[in-house]
Amino acid sequence: METNKRFAVSAAPHIFAKDTTAMLMMDVIAALMPTVAAGIWLFGWSAARVILICVTSCVGFEFLWQAIFRKTITINDLSAVVTGIILALNMPSTAPWWMIIIGSAVAIVLVKQLFGGIGDNFVNPAISARAVLVASWPALMSGAAFVTPFDAVSGATPIVLFRQAAEAMAGAPSVAAAVAVVPPSLLDLFIGRIPGCIGEVSKIAILLGLTYLLIRKTITWHIPMTMIASFMGFTMLFGGDPLQGVLMGSILFGAVFMATDYVTCPMTRIGQMIFAAGAGLLIALIRAYGGYPEGTTFAILIMNLLTPLIDRVTRGRIYGEVKARA
Repeated sequence: METNKRFAVSAAPHIFAKDTTAMLMMDVIAALMPTVAAGIWLFGWSAARVILICVTSCVGFEFLWQAIFRKTITINDLSAVVTGIILALNMPSTAPWWMIIIGSAVAIVLVKQLFGGIGDNFVNPAISARAVLVASWPALMSGAAFVTPFDAVSGATPIVLFRQAAEAMAGAPSVAAAVAVVPPSLLDLFIGRIPGCIGEVSKIAILLGLTYLLIRKTITWHIPMTMIASFMGFTMLFGGDPLQGVLMGSILFGAVFMATDYVTCPMTRIGQMIFAAGAGLLIALIRAYGGYPEGTTFAILIMNLLTPLIDRVTRGRIYGEVKARA
């Protein structure tokens, strides 16, 4: 017996996921909490001050922009909160309040809202704001701005200390001079008993966040693992210690929380791995041969700009399209 079957045809997409932007942002916030807690524990309430001002400013700027220009208010999606936390964790605990507010304005207004809001920015807002702050006020974002955890003594970051130690040994120093430059131990690097930005110092906290994101399937392994493996491989090629390299600076934080940004990384798996490998190479190059000791910020920004090209090269052929246009 023949039956008359009707098929409902609608516009794409035809597959819907239960995840919402707010749910994804909640996962990222939860993954950031170990790093936030470690930063406050290591640097004290000055770190909490930076995080509070940064999050409040980011949410406030997004609300004001959308209210002034009569756009849909989207602060409930929590993306501004995530931007604020990540930006705060990329700053020293000694950052002045006015610089924190300027950084928040750059991230939300210049990088995010001017280009159409969430999903339309072509570079990561938090890391772009950090780059602007580093270029504008380098003395407040590096060097003496970093304090050693558990005290208020300013100190050089591990990257600078290891570089100074290597230069001292290469110059055949006296015993006294060699002893004066004492790099931190691997344990100190792993726990976070080192000078640096609030979120980059405690590697164990970052790894806890990575584990949570992988378990929740908020991100996949492709970007963080490829970026770290690429950096370690090229660091070894350039004559450095790959393990020390990963435990110093912000590469681990960048690989987990900034390079994995949905909007500014490639869509395909192979594209993501190319993106991450390129970022790892750039960081290793900047550290080995550049005048700036830490290259995570600029490496990720450069690869953000290359994301459209990577997507174009690695995207699959569209079903039904002729080869010349696929």
